[in-house]
Amino acid sequence: MAIFAIEDAFVKAASVTLPVGQILIIFGLGGAVVFAVLARLNKEPLFIKDVISPPMRIRVVFEIIGRLFYVLAIAMTPLSSATVILQATPLVVVAGAALVFGEKVGWRRWSAIFIGLVGVIIIIQPGTDSFSMLSVLAIIGMIGFAGRDLASRAAPATLSTSLLGLYGFLSIVISGVMFAIWQGSSFVSLDIKTFFYLLGAITAGVAAYACLMKAMRTGEVSAVTPFRYTRLLFGITIGVVLFGESLSSTMLLGSGLIVVSGLFIMWRRKSVG
Repeated sequence: MAIFAIEDAFVKAASVTLPVGQILIIFGLGGAVVFAVLARLNKEPLFIKDVISPPMRIRVVFEIIGRLFYVLAIAMTPLSSATVILQATPLVVVAGAALVFGEKVGWRRWSAIFIGLVGVIIIIQPGTDSFSMLSVLAIIGMIGFAGRDLASRAAPATLSTSLLGLYGFLSIVISGVMFAIWQGSSFVSLDIKTFFYLLGAITAGVAAYACLMKAMRTGEVSAVTPFRYTRLLFGITIGVVLFGESLSSTMLLGSGLIVVSGLFIMWRRKSVG
């Protein structure tokens, strides 16, 4: 989670001089190359039939949505607020698991999901002078990541971490190409500073993704998932220290509701399981 926050910081720094579409294309290509090399070192084929299975096709769509809108949120809104809204992803995943996979979710966890989403509303403050439509970008990105996580649960077990990483990062390339075409902006030459920002983002993104997949596949989900919320602390700290962002009382209140709700859901899942 700390490395994911560092990745976000590099992306935000690069967005000062580069169009979002170009950032996504370079970032996606870099990560895809790394995971392709790792797959070949492990003597894995880069393509198997399960890559185009229905869950994987759905996963690609949600990956495109999540990555595109979250990177737009990072580029156009404070890093701290985008990071906080992203922490509602596990809440949406639990709700989606109940609606899509028929998992049993009692009234207590439904109440926690509702309270967590209220926290998101408190942060974005719709209907007030503080509300910005740009904050919706982070919400759409969060929904995209939740859909990706749900699709990953249905993905064939034959797909290794390297293959999931390879096609996940190729999805980022697709999102970058689509946005670049829609935006119609020309690409910009990389200066040395921006090059190292992107290199840092790629390195951090691959390392964080590999760590997360290793943790989720070898540890108990109920034990690993609560640590996702530490990204909020890392993201807020980086936003305040490096980008001079400030924290409002409403953001702190909303953050607290999201984190407490998420931890309660994880606790209830473990206790009833």
